[in-house]
Amino acid sequence: MTEHGNLAEGALMGLDLESRQMVLDTIGQLKKRLLTQEKIFEFDRDEIFPEETIREMLSPDIGLQLLMIPEAYGGLGGGARDSCAVTREMAKICLGITTAFFAIQLGADPIIVGGTEEQKQKWLGMIAEGQALVAYAVTEPDAGSNVAAIKTKADPVTNGAGNLIGYKINGSKQFISTGGYADYITVLAIAPEGPTFFIMERGTQGFIQGKGEEKHGIRASNTSPLTFTDAFVPMENLIGEVPGNGLKQANKVFGYTRLMVASMALGGGESALEIAIPYAKERIQFKTPLSQKQGYTHKLIVPHVVRLAAAEAYIDEIAERLDSGEEDLEVEGSIAKLFATEAADKAAGDAMQALGGYGYIAEYGVEKIKRDVKIACVYEGTSEIQQNIISTFRWKKTRKTRGEFYDGLAGEMEKGHADVGDAGCQFIALAARALNETITLVNDHRLTRQQFLMFALADMMTHVEVGASLARKAVNLAKGDDAAAEKIKTISRIFANEVAQLAAQNILKILLGSGEFDQAAIANFLESVAYNQLIYSYSNVIKDMDRLSDFIFEG
Repeated sequence: MTEHGNLAEGALMGLDLESRQMVLDTIGQLKKRLLTQEKIFEFDRDEIFPEETIREMLSPDIGLQLLMIPEAYGGLGGGARDSCAVTREMAKICLGITTAFFAIQLGADPIIVGGTEEQKQKWLGMIAEGQALVAYAVTEPDAGSNVAAIKTKADPVTNGAGNLIGYKINGSKQFISTGGYADYITVLAIAPEGPTFFIMERGTQGFIQGKGEEKHGIRASNTSPLTFTDAFVPMENLIGEVPGNGLKQANKVFGYTRLMVASMALGGGESALEIAIPYAKERIQFKTPLSQKQGYTHKLIVPHVVRLAAAEAYIDEIAERLDSGEEDLEVEGSIAKLFATEAADKAAGDAMQALGGYGYIAEYGVEKIKRDVKIACVYEGTSEIQQNIISTFRWKKTRKTRGEFYDGLAGEMEKGHADVGDAGCQFIALAARALNETITLVNDHRLTRQQFLMFALADMMTHVEVGASLARKAVNLAKGDDAAAEKIKTISRIFANEVAQLAAQNILKILLGSGEFDQAAIANFLESVAYNQLIYSYSNVIKDMDRLSDFIFEG
């Protein structure tokens, strides 16, 4: 996460397109030399954390880590769009290797957002020079994603004159990416003033970096427990040198880091389809290729092309907002992570199915992708944590704005439909207005205390907002006479159907599942949200899937 500084109005932080492409080209070269398929399979099979390879990727000859470091501290000053593009491309090679690189970025973020100038020069400078693997140590065995529940303590240490000289850290951390190999970590502990981030160096007495865990996937990454027994950190290693700011610093990071996980998942999902789609063209069954069989394409390929395209549109939009200097995008980060990771997990699962028995065999690569991508639904906050964040904060925002938040989005979609009538905007608008009424219903009947119903709202909120981004993209491309407009409009129409049907289904789940409403109340509510019009989103959807299949397999 790089600093915004003072951006001129309309300016975006980050690299120019040519510089970004140079970084992406470097990743392409790594795939041919350091990260060949043979080596990736070896790392996975033998559970090897390729420390030497990763450190070579940090060397001056390659220097991929420079992307994430501000220019003032020796880096390239890349923005969110750059980081999204790079993590997405790296994830297509191996999500385990990408996780090791993401750990460096994550570990550096508390220093970037909260460190003093001296701390940034020293610790970020070490990363820029390729001298440090870094880890972010927040998660604990009993706290999970609840940062406020951590128990690791930081007790003040004074000298003979009574002056504060540092802290002794006691406690443990769990599931720390690159924790066993990090040269230093940024660790969150409870000081008397509250949660505080500290920088702890490898070799500190009392700091033990545990043995790596055996994992289902991302086996090329290291995931280790950490323990602290009177591990001393000097005062100059307290990030910001003012205790008690840890939660604020962690929350500044979340909207950004969860977007990075979404991008990693997107890359993983795309890599699965990049195996399944060519296979469908070549595999002949009953005298015709699988790519010509609707039962195959419309079940196992097309829905995932649609969802990953929707994830891409949303990730790109939020990354651009971050690069423009916008802050407080934690909910948007959660939406991106929830949608993209679940979409990628489903895509990888169906890609295995698409290859039949070959999908279950290691040499074809899909089963590894499936094992790897599952972690994206778990780390940086599980999907259920994201649902909780999304439903709680969007419910509060809807009440605070008296419905204007989703009504405004609906109005934008209605205008989009007036401008470009075949992008599915009208159904996103219907779903947004129905969502608004459903939030009010849930609030007025005190159903917000039922977490399962709040999760149903979170899924509606997520789909509506992601669908709006995709429709917005389709409208803009159509207005600009872009060559990709027809394909994206087709994708947008198919996804608008999914959004409308999920909204319709979850409205019924809330109305009927809660047991709070009689038949008359249910009928009245369904009429008030234009339920029958939502159902009409199915119109011509099979023809659209046929058309998209042609784009995929013949384009």
